[in-house]
Amino acid sequence: MARLREEWPTIALLVVCYGGWAVATTWLAALWLPLGVVAAGVFAALHSSLSHEILHGHPTGNDKINEALVFPALSLFVPYQRFRDTHLAHHRDEFLTDPYDDPESNYMDPTVWRRLPGWVRRILLMNNTLSGRMVIGPVVSQVVFLQGDWRLIRAGVRGVLRAWLWHIPAVALVLWWIVAVSEMPVWAYVISAYIAISILKIRTFLEHRAHEKARGRTVIIEDRGLLALLFLNNNFHVVHHMHPKVPWYRLPGLYRARRAHYLERNDGYRYASYAEIFARHFLRSKDPVPHPLWPKR
Repeated sequence: MARLREEWPTIALLVVCYGGWAVATTWLAALWLPLGVVAAGVFAALHSSLSHEILHGHPTGNDKINEALVFPALSLFVPYQRFRDTHLAHHRDEFLTDPYDDPESNYMDPTVWRRLPGWVRRILLMNNTLSGRMVIGPVVSQVVFLQGDWRLIRAGVRGVLRAWLWHIPAVALVLWWIVAVSEMPVWAYVISAYIAISILKIRTFLEHRAHEKARGRTVIIEDRGLLALLFLNNNFHVVHHMHPKVPWYRLPGLYRARRAHYLERNDGYRYASYAEIFARHFLRSKDPVPHPLWPKR
């Protein structure tokens, strides 16, 4: 009970998330379908941020209870258990941005890059701008993700197939609501799920950079606006990586208390806001696709 009292902001946000999503798919969709589609996408993105919070052990001390709280797959495309396993592997900071050992790296081995057909390179270069990441990024990442998981399933890697099998009822529950209760056709909700992933691409676009030292690879974005709330303060990303068990609502306070320390820690990798990121990188790449420091020295 003490743990639940401590983590009431997460419990409250889960209630808001599901309630808002229900309103978006029913009343707002009936009022004006495009409004319902966008609103459902926003709440599905929030649900993904809450799933991230859950996999780090919140809001209870019981993993099964925590995971049950985000069981419905509002964003449809990625099984929670695969997100959990790949993200926790990503938290091995010594491997951050590694094209092979960091499951969330957007960099590629330069040797592999040189072998790609020209049309694939053009797609990946487009995907390396913020606009491209938002428009085609959900498709690019899903294709890469599915290819990787299919290889793992064929190789008999434990847990991957089970995660996809558990994903079936999680998606079925959402589709049941859409078909039986909501005022939104299935095709419209698929667009909502795409919007959710597109929004999340804003957060992940430059979370990590190529840097000789692992501690210098993780960003700080000093934003306290709507996107920061939607991402549950994960814009204070180096703070999260250093303290992955700290709940989302404590990250800004930790950063304020030791701002100079964190900026020294990540070698000044900082943006003032998401508005600055849009201005600088909406049409311009931040990084090359091939890892600029690869192979390792």
